[in-house]
Amino acid sequence: MSKTTPDPYVAVALQPSFKGAHTRQDIMTNIESIAITMRASMWLSAELPVRMMTLPEGVLQGFNDEFDDRNQAEFARTMAIDIPGPETDALGKLAKEHNVYLVAQAKATHSDFPGYFFNTAFILSPEGDVIHQAPKNIVATIEGSATPHDVYDRWVELYGDNSEAFFPVCDSPIGRIGTMICYEGMFPEPARALALNGAEIIYHPSAAVNSTDMGAFELVNRARAFDNNCYVVAPNSGLYHYSDASLDPIDLTGGNSMVVDYRGRVIGKHAPNTNSWAAGVIDIGALRHFRAEGRMRNWLKELRTELFQTIYDNPIYEKNLYNDKQDKNFAERIKWMEMGAKRLKRD
Repeated sequence: MSKTTPDPYVAVALQPSFKGAHTRQDIMTNIESIAITMRASMWLSAELPVRMMTLPEGVLQGFNDEFDDRNQAEFARTMAIDIPGPETDALGKLAKEHNVYLVAQAKATHSDFPGYFFNTAFILSPEGDVIHQAPKNIVATIEGSATPHDVYDRWVELYGDNSEAFFPVCDSPIGRIGTMICYEGMFPEPARALALNGAEIIYHPSAAVNSTDMGAFELVNRARAFDNNCYVVAPNSGLYHYSDASLDPIDLTGGNSMVVDYRGRVIGKHAPNTNSWAAGVIDIGALRHFRAEGRMRNWLKELRTELFQTIYDNPIYEKNLYNDKQDKNFAERIKWMEMGAKRLKRD
């Protein structure tokens, strides 16, 4: 853990509108738009220094890979970005301009898995360098991106089978940052794994409109923060323009970007689905004091881990399902999910 404790600072959950990227240049166009919203948020959120800026899922590339059900090899070749690469270089300039840690998401290639793309969270330092990246571990049936679980045996061969191989945490001067993307936050395990690996702040973009409208996005953000005594910074995107020819933008997400403190309280929120942001003060010193001294509602120190280990003895959702096959689509994910449901059935 960082030897020094940072002074309190502001974290921003940016909520930009964006266009579906049909070319790599479209991604750069989205970054240009993000830059304008970012500058406005820096100007109006600086009750304390802004040191963390977060982007929602999809605002670089859109969701055209899912809309159009594109396969692994074709999308990896044409639209998945490299990390680092030109797109992260452009975002790195923004991080450097504003002297912030910038946390973002993209569908990205992976040097150890040619032909695949992963839904990847990454962190840029104030110097503009990539200092962390972690792929999404659990995806919805509509998503085509690969996960470490889909290529499990090879992933373990390369990176090991400990918790850090799947849920790494970035130890930065503003606190220890973990990442989980969208659907992952609906499960308690990813946030718990990150917290047990030391995360003090969890970046959690984004949610679909059917989750925000029913209150589920706020529910899970508050629950994950409360369960694990960590901050959750949860940017959600604004309106989605599928293409330049689209007459009307689509409200895919419902907005509701927010920042939640380590006691599960919403300390910053922007409810409307507009091109805007939410911001809140992060006090890592107070969090560390509570984790060390708190006697009640300081949950991690009271885990009876032996009781829970047997819960996961039996596999449910099958591993290694991609296994060198790069033409998977969401119809097959639905089939695999149904297989998992059969494993859960009690006669």
